[in-house]
Amino acid sequence: MIVHIGFEVAELARSARFYDAVFHALGARRTFESDRAIAYGRDHEQFWITARGRRPGPGYGHVALAAAGRAAVDGGYAAGLANGGSDDGAPGMRPQYGPMYYAAYLLDPDGLRLELVAGAR
Repeated sequence: MIVHIGFEVAELARSARFYDAVFHALGARRTFESDRAIAYGRDHEQFWITARGRRPGPGYGHVALAAAGRAAVDGGYAAGLANGGSDDGAPGMRPQYGPMYYAAYLLDPDGLRLELVAGAR
């Protein structure tokens, strides 16, 4: 249903360090790069960050990314924290979303919410 999704960011290089680290831990990579945009995916551009030049508004976005397992959630979370992100919910079980739902929540350098998920349904 969704071809791709994108976040508009204040500083492309700063956000790229964060997303490079998180997507690497999840097994994805940069699939496109220009001076105004960077895209990530496995086989094609699925997640974009684009230069906006100003911070997005509070609560602007939330996206959940699939992880190959709990270790990938943990690794992506740690990588995000080490590269300019901040905690918005440590890795752990989220039984309110299902019996096997394991997730972590990060805020990217602009405060946009990123969820890393393993075991969803």
